[in-house]
Amino acid sequence: MRPQSVLPQSFSQMTLTFEDFPTGRYGTFGPRHVTRDEILAFAAEFDPQPMHLDEEAASRSMLRGLSGSGWHLCSLMMRMMADGFIARAASLGSPGVDEVRWLSPLRPGDDLTLDVDVVEARTSKSRPNLGIVKFKCTVRNARGEALAEMTSPILIERREGAV
Repeated sequence: MRPQSVLPQSFSQMTLTFEDFPTGRYGTFGPRHVTRDEILAFAAEFDPQPMHLDEEAASRSMLRGLSGSGWHLCSLMMRMMADGFIARAASLGSPGVDEVRWLSPLRPGDDLTLDVDVVEARTSKSRPNLGIVKFKCTVRNARGEALAEMTSPILIERREGAV
């Protein structure tokens, strides 16, 4: 089952500002179930390697079974972030991703949760109406195993009068 879009109707409906992201644990989002068909469809279009497309070939790979692409996992993480909080934030985007680490394979049938921590939050020196929030996101399967980690800054507007 795919989540419905939670994108706001207008910028005025975005309620989360820089001040809503103090350092520490922000939250856990999900679960998000991943099917075999999703893994195969993503791989066929974006990462057509044998370990993502062919169960026989995947069983002979170092992953020892069909696994989702790391890029699929990153896309799922982004969707969970968007549904969880970014779509409600006064986000102006990100200057990039600092780090992505794939730790364990994504498997058909996994139920994913996303742990989100704020590792740094600071006001922009050049644009004091903005804050830079650095998030560390860890996606886990139902057994609690970390499958991937991503660290990324996001530019978020500050509340009026906070400058």
